[in-house]
Amino acid sequence: MATSNQTILITGASTGIGLATARYFAQRGWQVVATMRTPNKAPADLHTLANVLVLPLDVLDVASIAAAVAAALHAFGRLDVLFNNAGYALAGAFEALSPVQVQQQFNTNVYGVMNVTRAVLPHFRERKQGLILTTTSVGGHIAFPLYSVYNATKFALEGFMEGLQYEVKQFNIQVRTIVPGTVRTDFTVAIQYVPAPAYDPYAQRVHEQTLASYAHAATPESVARVVFAAATRGGTSARVLAGSQPKLVYLLRWLLPHRVFAGLLNRTNGGK
Repeated sequence: MATSNQTILITGASTGIGLATARYFAQRGWQVVATMRTPNKAPADLHTLANVLVLPLDVLDVASIAAAVAAALHAFGRLDVLFNNAGYALAGAFEALSPVQVQQQFNTNVYGVMNVTRAVLPHFRERKQGLILTTTSVGGHIAFPLYSVYNATKFALEGFMEGLQYEVKQFNIQVRTIVPGTVRTDFTVAIQYVPAPAYDPYAQRVHEQTLASYAHAATPESVARVVFAAATRGGTSARVLAGSQPKLVYLLRWLLPHRVFAGLLNRTNGGK
């Protein structure tokens, strides 16, 4: 295993892409700060790796974020990469989603990312270097049925990161988004689906079709490799597509007229 004195802080590292990324970087000698709301739920191997520090971090709790960043700097002396990865999906017809549910979705997926980024930026700025990576989604560029609010959070993240990159470039801080399609992770279990009788059976067909599509999705490990490449190979791309699915969707969206693309998307997701 090659050694490295570089350090990455990952949010949402207990499962899925975050966990796979923590393992992948650790196996390549990086110092890894694997953060999550409940560290006792992390797999045992994450706690036993010498170059991995598992810490509690709730993206909605600025005190816990500050404590995690301070503990990471105390342990490793520096942070080189921040990987904003924590998030979840709220699914269902918009009319059925309560204002509280919508607010919670934005709190975690958007304001949580902003909270962690704000906490790490002073360190990056003082060092005159740093890289901010953020998991968005192909759904941050192309919207899908039943995911209007989730899509809105990912669109917001893309806009936030695109604007942020100009502000921090003067400090030699780079900003990139990692754009996966569907990924075979516990994320599907974490999807909060809200039924809406007035929209059934369409909504149920779409939801079932969406869940079924995860059987052929990319693996978390494949996305972790993309994250590692984004962190180590340099380049100037602001967005990194993770896997063939987002590349295909983008190509079809660019090639096809909107009416044709929308019809294809609707039929693919169980519509008529």
